[in-house]
This record gives sequence, C-alpha cells and structure tokens, in this order.
Amino acid sequence: MLDIKWIRENPEALDKALKNRGLKIASHQVITLDEARRKAVQSVQELQNQRNLLAKQIGELKQKGENTDDLTLKASLLREDLTQREEEANNLEEKLKYALVLLPNIPNPDVPVGSSEKDNVEVHRWGEKPSFSFEPKQHFDLGENLGLMDFEAGTKISGARFTILKGELALLERALGSFMLDVHTHEFGYMEISPPYLVRTQAMYGAGQLPKFADDAFVTTNEYWLIPTAEVPLTNLVAEDILEAENLPLRFVAYTPCFRSEAGSAGKDTRGMIRQHQFHKVELVSITTPESSEAEHQRMLGAAQSILEKLQIHYRTVILSTGDIGACSQKTFDIEVWLPGQNTYREISSCSNFGEYQARRMNTRYRDDGKRTRFVHTLNGSGLAVGRTLIAILENYQQEDGSVSIPDVLRPYMRGIPLIKAHKVSS
Repeated sequence: MLDIKWIRENPEALDKALKNRGLKIASHQVITLDEARRKAVQSVQELQNQRNLLAKQIGELKQKGENTDDLTLKASLLREDLTQREEEANNLEEKLKYALVLLPNIPNPDVPVGSSEKDNVEVHRWGEKPSFSFEPKQHFDLGENLGLMDFEAGTKISGARFTILKGELALLERALGSFMLDVHTHEFGYMEISPPYLVRTQAMYGAGQLPKFADDAFVTTNEYWLIPTAEVPLTNLVAEDILEAENLPLRFVAYTPCFRSEAGSAGKDTRGMIRQHQFHKVELVSITTPESSEAEHQRMLGAAQSILEKLQIHYRTVILSTGDIGACSQKTFDIEVWLPGQNTYREISSCSNFGEYQARRMNTRYRDDGKRTRFVHTLNGSGLAVGRTLIAILENYQQEDGSVSIPDVLRPYMRGIPLIKAHKVSS
C-alpha cells in the first residue's frame, strides 16, 4: 500500500508511475477523496468539541439548580448530527483505504519503461544451450514415454491441470526440494520454515494477494485460503511486529505445495506441467531495512541463480519492464531457464523487492538507531519452482533413447541413481 502523505506531495510521480504501468492516472481521484475524508474528520472533531462543551455547561447549570431544557435539546440534536458525520467520515475512510489498496507499487527508477514482457531487458546469462544429435522432446512426451508422468490419472482424480508423478520422477521432485532447501539454508543462511498451507484472509491481504488476485486463488467454505505461494505465510510471520534493527535481515525459506486457479489462462500451456493448479515451490523471503534492501535483492537473486548453476542448466536473467512487473513490486528479476524441447526460455523464478508496500499492509516496522519506528522492506523470490526445474532437467538431460541423466549434485538425493529409464507399463 502507498502512503497517502506521499501521494499528496507527489501526485505527478504517482501518475507517471501508473502511466508507465499502462494504467490510468489516479492522483486527482485519490487526493479528492482524501480531502473529503479530512474535512469530514475535522467536522467530527468540531462537533465532538461542541458536545463536550455543552455537556460541561449542562453540568454547571444543574449544579446551580437552573433549567437546562434548551441546552439538553441542543445537545440531543448535536448528537444526531455527530452520528451522521461520523458515519460519513467512516465511509470516506473505507473508500480511501480501498482506493489505496488498489494502487500498485511505484517501480524503481532503474526499471525499464515498457508496455509488456517484450520490453524486459536481459541483464545476465549463464552457461551454454545444450546441443543434441537428435530432435529434443518436450517434457510431457519424455515423462509419458518413461511411464512416470500420468496426465490422464491426474485428470480422472482432480480434473484438468493436475498431474501424477510416479517412481523416479516423484523421487526427483522430492530430491529437488531437499537439494534446494540444503543450498539455501547451508550456503545462504535462510531459516527453514514449515508453514501452514491454509491462511486467513488478513494474511492474503497483507501479502498483497487480495483483493487483486482473489479470482486466482482457492478459498474454503469457512474463509481459509490455500496458499498461492509460501510468500504469504512467510511474509506474515512478522505481521503487526515491531522488529529490532540489529536482528535484520530476517531470511526465511520454505518448500510447499502452491495452489492457483490459473484464472484467465484458458488455452495457455494446456499440455504438460508448465501451468498447474497445484505445484511445489521453494520460496525465499527476506525482511530488511530500506538501506539494505537493494543489496538483499541481489543476494536473493544470486541464491536462486546458484541452483541452476549447480544443476549445470543454461539460463538468463531479465529485469521486468513497468508493463510486466507485478502490482506489489518495485523491481523484479525473472530467471528464465532454457527448455530445448520447447526451443525457448521459460520463467523459473521471480525475485522481487516490494519496498514498504507489504509492510504498510501488515503494519510491520522496526526500530532504527534513533529508536524511531520505520516500515521494513520485504522481498521474495522462487528458489526455485520445483516443477519447472524438473521440466528443465528432463529436457536438458534427455538422451536419444528417451532416458534422462541425473545431474551430479542430485544423485545423493536420488539414492545414487544416475539415469531414469523407461518403465514397462503393466496392462
């Protein structure tokens, strides 16, 4: 959430940021609403002062035994007026809050201005594209031919966009999660968390998932939300807290299933595991000070990139343009892994700096050296999306006979298995 004081003082900056995001300018509407709210609050305060003064006058007259009928009638009428003005002020307060909730974050100055993902800028590239002496297959063909990826069974049990993994592919998924957790905890100092997969509405709101992304989430009949990402519970670990500066940064990592309805994605990636209602992801979250958030962002990005480097898989990193960046983010790097079966790059991680946007929603602050309280900065990133990493291994490590070699760093997590071979499917 943006600071209304900042909007009052910087309306042109807000409108420029919205325009760069491809949105309509909104400073006038928000400021007009804020002015009406402030006038209503001032009116309520004036009436409260009059009420208190009348009560004092009535009390003094009663002590003297004098008639108070006129003042009592005046006080009754004033109470009715005050109740109405308080209701108006509360309504305006709610309208302003909702208007602020809908406003996206202000992109950093170094974020490239553009209208879509076509305007994203590559900032880093690692490794080389693999070469094959045969036509590389896509992951779904490889998985089905191995007899270990079953889309029909997933659809039979749960419907479209669900997949069953079996045998060594199920083991590979689990191995990837364990491997990533070990790297992030042992090498980068993240604290492993095992969070709930169901959260309250306030937690979704605090992380910026509501109200904007309500249609993309699953909610139970008793108002619990299935997490679309572990970012939601991890970030909300510090909701409503006042932290001490010397304890920052806080770094959390979790390996969880994630649930998304994929609203608006009809027709996109209908084959395979690219876009699922349920998938696994290792998520990184950092809580830090404004002064160190940029360095923390680069550190988080390096942690995510290191996974692909250890797996020896080619990738590139792009900085998202203003037309592609998420609503809550000030700045986002996407790591895009090379998929030879598709002959293209696909996003496997987004690492974002949200500034104080989430912290304002959660009311999360810290005490600085001067013992003032300031809003923290929050960051999050995939480290990595496990399903897409499994896809990348299948496509990059495939052999001509359809088997898949296991990257060296994963073999200890795979009971030493060097190669996944086709399984005979029993009739």
